[in-house]
Amino acid sequence: MTLNLRTMKILHVVSSYWPAFQFGGPIYSVHLLNKELVKKEVDVTVYTTNVGLKDKKDIIFKKETIIDGVKVFYFPYYGYVHFTFSPALFWALAKNIKNFDLVHITGVWNFPVCAAAFWARFYRKPYIISPRGSLMKEPLEKKSSLKKKIHLFLIAKRDLKNAAAIHFTVEREKEEYLRAGLPLKKAIIIPNGFSSEEFNMGTSDVPNIDVNTRTSDVQKLDFRQKFGINTDKKIVLFLSRLNWKKGLDTLIPAFAEVIKKEPNVVLVLAGPDENNYKKEVESKIENCKLKIGKDVIFTGMLVGEDKISALRESDVFVLPSYSENFGMSVVEAMECETPVVISNKVGIYKEVERNKAGIVVEINADSLYKGIKLLLDNPSLRKEISVNARKLVEEYYNIDKVAERMIEAYEEILSAKFKGKRDYEKLLYRI
Repeated sequence: MTLNLRTMKILHVVSSYWPAFQFGGPIYSVHLLNKELVKKEVDVTVYTTNVGLKDKKDIIFKKETIIDGVKVFYFPYYGYVHFTFSPALFWALAKNIKNFDLVHITGVWNFPVCAAAFWARFYRKPYIISPRGSLMKEPLEKKSSLKKKIHLFLIAKRDLKNAAAIHFTVEREKEEYLRAGLPLKKAIIIPNGFSSEEFNMGTSDVPNIDVNTRTSDVQKLDFRQKFGINTDKKIVLFLSRLNWKKGLDTLIPAFAEVIKKEPNVVLVLAGPDENNYKKEVESKIENCKLKIGKDVIFTGMLVGEDKISALRESDVFVLPSYSENFGMSVVEAMECETPVVISNKVGIYKEVERNKAGIVVEINADSLYKGIKLLLDNPSLRKEISVNARKLVEEYYNIDKVAERMIEAYEEILSAKFKGKRDYEKLLYRI
């Protein structure tokens, strides 16, 4: 008996999926990985919920939907948006999980995560968990820390302990995981993948999810014209969710200092409001004597050509997060040759620093101000950083290489399981 690993069947369980873009970078990176795995002849099926997609009337529940070759099943959820309780998904897992070779789970705190881990253990199927930064220090301590500690003690620790491997996107995520004293059988460190070709082709807002959503012949949208920004204005761009952990409380006062020295500059905050945090940001802007609509512009969430245009037309990209397990928007900015200023809490900061592909700062207003001002004042430095950044993206985050590494990880886990089963059968035969 032999195991044909390249025809392995993978079930990917995640609470939110394409095209629920408002949930940030993982929506892109998880689907891109699955799509590339399918290209490499891995059989991938996704179980997810309709969170963030309730306005998409064309979603058919509990039925197979093909997106870029990936088989996706959407299940209805109920209650709290960040828990995504879904009885239908639970029973689908109970019925079908035995038909897969390996289960890849993305997330920690959601119902689909614990449901998938439970049924994987029940049927003795190996599973991988990708926490995606959920178990790093800042998210554990600052946001609903008591609820998370209870969930961790009652449910998540068991799920983590029994996982065949934990997948981290950067070394720092693994370090913080171990520092927290969490169980670990095996660590896999594989970054998020990125496709320069697909990104530059643009992504639509996906009105019909059952067809290929990219277009290769699109008009570049005039971002400045759309949002009333004069061509002589320099743009500092923040492109991420409006969330407490993104460091907006340091960015606003830092930008207030920038504009005192460089009045012909505007801060663009591009991203969806999360948990009504925008009100706090607006209050901070007013306290810093900045004017909304003039000094600071909110655009809401940008996708597709809008996002690409914003990145390309900006002078500086900034992400001063308190905690960021990876930083997909940073990679996108580097691909567009927009020089980046990031905090030393963004997961890929070591790679950026090592390759001189951006400015890395401490999480305080003064350090952030100096980083932004340095780039605004030095066109030659911006150019040098941009070239280095584009090279880093193409060499290190290429989706083809990332998918191959993930396949190797899957194969290693399945080979170990197969060998263990074979050895056990030999022992029984001898007895």
